[in-house]
Amino acid sequence: MITGDGAYIKKINRNLLLSKIIEYGLISRADLSKITGLNKATISVQVADLLNEELIYETKLEHNVVGRRPIMLSVNKNAGYVLGIDIDYNMIRFLVSDLGGNPVCYDSLTLDSLHYEDIVLLLTKHIKAYKNTYANCRYGMVSVTIGIHGTVNNEDEINFVPTYQWKNKSLKSDLSKELDIDISIQNNANLSAYAERVYKHHESNNLLCIILSSGIGAGIMIDGKLHTGFDGYAGEMGHMIIARNGEACPCGNNGCWEQYASEPTLLARLSNQLNIPNINYDDVANLIAKQDPIAIKLMDQFIIDLSVGLNNIINMYNPETLVLSSEILKLYPNAVDEIKNNLNFTVSQYRDLVLSDFDNKSCVMGACALAIQRFLEVPQLILTLTENSIPSNKLASSK
Repeated sequence: MITGDGAYIKKINRNLLLSKIIEYGLISRADLSKITGLNKATISVQVADLLNEELIYETKLEHNVVGRRPIMLSVNKNAGYVLGIDIDYNMIRFLVSDLGGNPVCYDSLTLDSLHYEDIVLLLTKHIKAYKNTYANCRYGMVSVTIGIHGTVNNEDEINFVPTYQWKNKSLKSDLSKELDIDISIQNNANLSAYAERVYKHHESNNLLCIILSSGIGAGIMIDGKLHTGFDGYAGEMGHMIIARNGEACPCGNNGCWEQYASEPTLLARLSNQLNIPNINYDDVANLIAKQDPIAIKLMDQFIIDLSVGLNNIINMYNPETLVLSSEILKLYPNAVDEIKNNLNFTVSQYRDLVLSDFDNKSCVMGACALAIQRFLEVPQLILTLTENSIPSNKLASSK
């Protein structure tokens, strides 16, 4: 049983009400009382406080029934903004979201330098610019959450990023020297899993999101919460060994799963065997459309190797939903069905296996969602995107 003083209970009630206002989008005081079980007096006091803080606002609902129009409550989306950043290999993505989780600005840029110090300077410059742009509202730019394609501990310190060969970097501390804003550093796969849960798979409390774009990482949701492990390093499933004495991996081991089933590995093999330098997704799409025998053979082996690792993961976690984030799998007809055909076993089960709709935006979307949840201090966040609200690509140079 939860116990505490009056202030503690008041905070719990406040956070519960705010989470329901966000979830329903438009809701009356009476319906809040029915949903939460809180009495009208408690709701009246809490709503007054939230209105005073400008986190919510009132609106009268139009209706054709005789009598007073009901007063509805909504989250004040424009009271503040959050910034999500994804430091991918050779590219950085930026997404600004309002407090309702709606993307309002998206940019991505290619990097001219991969040196840590240069990237810190670049991040500092852009964060300052975003902070100034969104300063003219009640709370301004409230926080920044940065996704890292590597291991990040529970103190927001970077342990290792294989593609950059970064080791033991304190990015949060280095940025905080020049920036007066709350900063959080998270693993990119964790943020992607959070985006899938918050924006789409609302009822899936046990969800795994597998990212194939820059290696292989996994975000794990257990009982509706992110599972990061004792130190924060859970989910590095790309370094699960599936081939004894196999391909060398930058992590120092041989035979790691991501050396067989990640997109960079597949692209490198296609480039090598077909003699196509700097092969890209458009090239892969054309090869698949033409049914190029070498490309199809490599794709088939890619799916087999991917299925081997997924089989291990399913047996370990028994997930309700498996979300695969992969541009290449979307290009290959019936990829999901072929993967499912390789997962016929009786030991363990999963409920559903799907491809992500968010592509390479899931990390920044999850970063924004996590920042909103922490700022508003709500126990659970459920957000809904409109059909056209997922940001489109916009590339720029880092110069």
